[in-house]
Amino acid sequence: MKNKLVVFSGAILLIFVLLAVRLTVIGRDNGEQYKKQVLSQQEYDSVTIPYQRGAIMDRNGTMLAYSGKVYNIILDSKLMRSNTETLEPTLAALNSCFGLDIGEVRGYITENPDSRYHILLKQLNYDDIQTYIELRDSEESQINPSGIWFEEEYKRQYPYGTLACDAIGFTTKDGIGQYGLEEYYNDILSGSNGREYGYLLDDNALERTIIPAENGDTLVTTIDAYIQGIVEENILVFNQEHANEYREGEMGSDNTGVIIMDIDTGEILAMASFPNYNLNDPYDLTAYYSEQDIATMQEEDTYYSTLQGLWKNFCISESYEPGSVCKTFTVAAALDCGVIHDGDSFYCGGFLQFGEGDHAVTIRCHNRYGEGELTVKQALEQSCNVCLMQIGQKMGQSTFLEYLNNFNFGLKTNIDLTGEMRTSSLVFTEETMGVTELATSTFGQGYNVTMIQTITAFCSLINGGYYYQPHMVSQIVDENGAVVDNIEPVLLRQVVSESVSALMRDYCIGVVQEGTGTYSRPAGYMIGGKTGTAETSGDGKQNYVVSFMGFAPAQDPQIAIYIVIDRPNTAAQDTATRYACLLCRSILTDVLPYLHVFMTEELSEEEEQELLEHGQHVPTVSQNGVSDNAVSGNDVSGNSTSEDCVSQNTTDENGVRTDIVIDPETGYAIDPINGEFLDPVTGIPIDPDSSVLQNATGEDIGFEEQNEEENTESGLNSE
Repeated sequence: MKNKLVVFSGAILLIFVLLAVRLTVIGRDNGEQYKKQVLSQQEYDSVTIPYQRGAIMDRNGTMLAYSGKVYNIILDSKLMRSNTETLEPTLAALNSCFGLDIGEVRGYITENPDSRYHILLKQLNYDDIQTYIELRDSEESQINPSGIWFEEEYKRQYPYGTLACDAIGFTTKDGIGQYGLEEYYNDILSGSNGREYGYLLDDNALERTIIPAENGDTLVTTIDAYIQGIVEENILVFNQEHANEYREGEMGSDNTGVIIMDIDTGEILAMASFPNYNLNDPYDLTAYYSEQDIATMQEEDTYYSTLQGLWKNFCISESYEPGSVCKTFTVAAALDCGVIHDGDSFYCGGFLQFGEGDHAVTIRCHNRYGEGELTVKQALEQSCNVCLMQIGQKMGQSTFLEYLNNFNFGLKTNIDLTGEMRTSSLVFTEETMGVTELATSTFGQGYNVTMIQTITAFCSLINGGYYYQPHMVSQIVDENGAVVDNIEPVLLRQVVSESVSALMRDYCIGVVQEGTGTYSRPAGYMIGGKTGTAETSGDGKQNYVVSFMGFAPAQDPQIAIYIVIDRPNTAAQDTATRYACLLCRSILTDVLPYLHVFMTEELSEEEEQELLEHGQHVPTVSQNGVSDNAVSGNDVSGNSTSEDCVSQNTTDENGVRTDIVIDPETGYAIDPINGEFLDPVTGIPIDPDSSVLQNATGEDIGFEEQNEEENTESGLNSE
């Protein structure tokens, strides 16, 4: 009997061992399959837990973009029908709290009795739903507690509306970044949704499993919201003041762009352009178009192309011919490679001629009389085309193009923003650059750039020759404020020597003190810079892009500022560079005190009054005397030119040249080459559509026409 019991017990034990092994094998190989079968037989409930998109802050912690929690009202028809006593009180509460039509809600429940999810209202703030929640949770409440529930999600919000819209970008309704930082850093700003699962067991017990959401990281940008606001306010004022001035129904320009950059790091403190848009409603065009115009756009299928044009960041996504601001790069390159030296002089007779006979091309200085003998510094101060062309001839095309490439023209800067334009096809190569193309390129015509390329390259001229990659984000932090990544300045190369950089600072200060940039100097400060005017042919006339590139303060440069006004709304666009200078002056008048930059120039009474009208405290300055080019001395309303040049040749007591021919009927000077009327003091053509590029007969060619022709001529004739 004992032996039988032992055998029997052993058999049972063996059976249990075999069962345990079998269960283990089933769990390993088929567990997921059986789990799904079990779940399919249970009542199942799943709710998405949305992630919170990371915020975007300025360098001082000001919130520029964040995702705020909002609520959707969800109707569960099945649970509403499960308790008929609470149906009507619940419908009445929906009507009183949210204005919902009781008949429509009741009709949906009747027609869809098994529906578990139907959105009644979307994206309400907590204040909007608070009254309903209080009614539902009160002791005497007869509201169905589960038939109506609130689904949480996040809505992207931009507390300052249009501020930094080009740099920030926006998101779609699905939370996908579009343009700017929102798109470039979309993967970092985005998180992953969580989920809450609910299983109703046989005994009606509810078992829940929660997988929490992972929120996105936050961007700490290099933008200073205060400086950004100053820039945008000044751009808006300029465009409003000059709206309808010459072209009816248009603002003060086709585009106005401004960038302010830290010279020593490549950090962008402000980036703005006009027109702009409201980030909270990027599809709204009513600020610029009537409802009828918008309806016409929608009929003609141009509505979205118009929006995309508005969303583009002019500062990085549009190209243009830079004009005379790029004379700084020509001079710096020539100094650095040693073909010219500080103190060298050149003679400007008013034009240079390339080729001979019918193939001759004449390129004029903006002063048709000529500037006479100029040093390198004076050539930059007076923005002399002829001297710059001679400097270019000394360099030759290979060296010029090598430096152009070193300054990153034709290449992307790789700024951390979506939409930067590639300009490789818009600059010359050794195969496409002839003698004429080299000549025009020396003063910034014939090739295209973007604003971000130009200001980044300019910073390298001023900071000792060091080219930093521009960037918009300095840190990435998680939802708890812990730093995930520090983004340090990236030094790419040295483009010119420190000695050449020191000369360029001195030359650019001279431009503001003695040359074409006198309008740009803010009261109490000395700055350096360079003006620019570029011709663009079109519609049978000349259009212009005018600009000013500057740095401040003069003796200890901290920031660079670049202002571009594309086709200013004025009859004489070529004289509008002063508007770019004045815009710079107005911006820096507020920005420099904010950055704790102390005044170095003594103020005149007029300047003190100007600062008081500007709402600023007027300090006592004792270091230096008042500059000869004080702000108060700049006659904004006068007939100054875009380059403000007055010939250095012989003039009478009224400033009129004594070696020119004057038309007795008009009093204008007569151009000795083509007979155009000129201003007798400045030598600037009276006709605003006159070009500096002309053919053998003295007729305007225009740069776009010239660039389409094959240049096979050689040789250089100078007067």
